[in-house]
Amino acid sequence: MNEILTIEEIYARFSDEWVLLENPETKETLEIIRGKLLFHHKDRHEVHRKAMELRPKHSAVFYTGRIPSDMAILI
Repeated sequence: MNEILTIEEIYARFSDEWVLLENPETKETLEIIRGKLLFHHKDRHEVHRKAMELRPKHSAVFYTGRIPSDMAILI
C-alpha cells in the first residue's frame, strides 16, 4: 500500500470497503480529492485497529459502499 490514489480510484478498487487515508487532500468543503492509502478492509473495526496501530497525524476513514437508510451516522 502507501500509494497516492484519487477518490475515484479508491471507489473503483475498494467497493463496499472501509478505507484509511493519510494526509488526505480535500476541497474547501472537506470533500476528499486524493490521499495516501494506508489500509482498507470490509470490517470497519479492522480499519480503526490499523489506524490506532499506525497513528497517522492527519487521516480520513470512510466507507465506499452504500449506507443503508436505517443506519445512523455519527460524526
